[in-house]
Amino acid sequence: MKKRMSSILAGAVVALWAGAAIAGPNMADGKWEITSKMEMEGMPMAMPPVKTTMCLTAKEAVPQKAPKNQDCKMISNKIEGNTVTWVMQCKDKHGTVDSKGRITYKGTSFDGKVVMNMTNEKGSRTMKQDMSGHRIGDCK
Repeated sequence: MKKRMSSILAGAVVALWAGAAIAGPNMADGKWEITSKMEMEGMPMAMPPVKTTMCLTAKEAVPQKAPKNQDCKMISNKIEGNTVTWVMQCKDKHGTVDSKGRITYKGTSFDGKVVMNMTNEKGSRTMKQDMSGHRIGDCK
C-alpha cells in the first residue's frame, strides 16, 4: 500500500510540474500595443518608433507578424518561464530575412529585442529592433 501511494504521489508531482512547464509565460491574453524602435547599420539617423496592435495569447506569444507577400516560416519558438524566444525566416523574390527575437513578459507588459539579417542581391544588412508592449484590452 505504501509503495502504491508513493507511486501515485510521484505521478501527481510530475503532472503538476508538467502542467506548470506548459502553462506559458506570465502574460494577460488580449490586444496589445507594441512600440518598436529600429536601428539599421549604415543609417545616419535613427528611425522614429512605430506602434502597432495585435492579439497575443500564452499559446501565440510571439509579437511578430509575417510581412505580406513573403513566404515566412517559424523555425523555432520556445517559452522558458516568462521569456519567449523565436527564429523566423521570410523569403520573397528580392531575398531572405532571418530574424531572432527574445521578449520577457511581466503580466500586462513586455520588453525585448529582435535582430534581423536581410540578404539580397546587393549584399546583407542587419537591423536591430527594441520592442516594448502593454495590454490595452480584449481581442474582438
